[in-house]
Order: sequence, then structure tokens, then C-alpha cells
Amino acid sequence: MKFATLALTAALTLLAPLAQALESKPYSAEALSAAQTAGKPVALHFHADWCPTCRAQTKSFETLRAEKDLDVTILVVNYDTEVALKRALNVRGQSTLIVYKGKAETARLAGETGTNALRTALKSAL
Repeated sequence: MKFATLALTAALTLLAPLAQALESKPYSAEALSAAQTAGKPVALHFHADWCPTCRAQTKSFETLRAEKDLDVTILVVNYDTEVALKRALNVRGQSTLIVYKGKAETARLAGETGTNALRTALKSAL
């Protein structure tokens, strides 16, 4: 019995930092609603595959993934197909990042690729 408890404790200790890392996943209205209803930090990244700025932002997010204190989920929004969402949120260009804590917008950047600026925007929801 003690071994099982020790093994579980060790596993949770090792996995805990992973749960606090920056995470990216595809946008869905359900995922956004769930995060906002739970009051969790979430960001929308309006991304287009053809956009070099969007690709540079994605590389910066990959760099930030190593920072365990960035417990934020980035939902990647397809800029070309999510027309109604863009209109509702007044997004005028791809490479736009909107950060929320729950339902409150805490930051908005457009065209920014710098790791420091992106980190600051994401931390605004923590």
C-alpha cells in the first residue's frame, strides 16, 4: 500500500509542471466557452497558414512553452474560415492575439512576434 501511494505521489509531482505549461489547441466555441465559464486564462490566436507573421508568432509561442508559469491555453483560430468570430470580436487582421481571464479581455496584440511582448500579453490573464 505504501508503494502505491509513493508511486502516485511521484507521478503527480512529475506531471504537475506539465499541467502548468502553455498549451495550444485548435479553436472551438465550446473550448472557449468552457475556459471562460471556468474563469481560466485563455487566448485566441487568429492564424493563417499563409501568413509569415503568424508563423513567427507560433515559433515564439513554442519558445514560451518552456516557461512553466504560463498556465494559459491558446486557441488557434483559422483566420480564413472564422469570419463571424472575426466580425464579432472586431479582428481586422491575421496574427491577432486576444487574451482573456474568464470573459474579460486583458490584452490584444496584432502583428507582434516578440517573445517579451507575447509573454506580457499572456501573463495579463494570470
